[in-house]
Amino acid sequence: MKIVMLGAGNLATNLGLALKKQGHEILQVYSRTYDAAEQLARQTVSEATTRLNRIVRGADLYILSVSDDAMEEVLWHFPFRDAFLVHTAGSVPMDILKGYVDHCGVVYPLQTFSKERTVDFQGIPLCLEASSPEKQNLLEKMAYSLSGNVHHVNSYQRQYLHVAAVFACNFTNYMFTQAESILYDKNMAFDLLAPLIRETVDKALAGSPARSQTGPARRGDQQTLQRHLNLLAHSDKLQKLYSFVSDAIEAEYKSH
Repeated sequence: MKIVMLGAGNLATNLGLALKKQGHEILQVYSRTYDAAEQLARQTVSEATTRLNRIVRGADLYILSVSDDAMEEVLWHFPFRDAFLVHTAGSVPMDILKGYVDHCGVVYPLQTFSKERTVDFQGIPLCLEASSPEKQNLLEKMAYSLSGNVHHVNSYQRQYLHVAAVFACNFTNYMFTQAESILYDKNMAFDLLAPLIRETVDKALAGSPARSQTGPARRGDQQTLQRHLNLLAHSDKLQKLYSFVSDAIEAEYKSH
């Protein structure tokens, strides 16, 4: 497929590189900043541009992968009504595109991305939606060239999937950050927790996270909970975070 990437951030970079690797032709990369566009264009052997009125016509697919707050500006200046335009956002409905193009869709890769780490797309869930069966088939062909894990997910479902992903990824990583800070203050390395983190994730994926919950809040161990709160007395933020999550766990399992 001939593809134009509208965006050059973390997701766009990983997706563009994966598409190029699978033999798709990246015609052009647009970004508001030339350095970002040029970097991805160089990696995908394509043209860089910062001007939406210079977007090339005739691509099979235009992939809009910008921040949610930048999406409206790009759509307002997108030059081709007859193009097939898809976005990659988890929380934005497909219908936001319908006022700007005749053919639209969504390709939502359920993964966290950064430019510093190249992600293997083969196992990543790719969640698809399209405005017609014909365009859905086209998206499927592209998606299956990248991953064997392809799903049809509508806009209503996808917004809940995105919320769940925030809990599973962003909130979890924030907890890792707090754990790292606690250990760092006492001259201990975060990687001491690595086996525990891996086992926690493995157990959650092997069965049910609800069934694998452990810890003092799960047991209702008030002495340990209070001891931990005393240790966190130096940080009102950490005390509140610890209490809120512990209370939620206790309430969840009190009747079990």
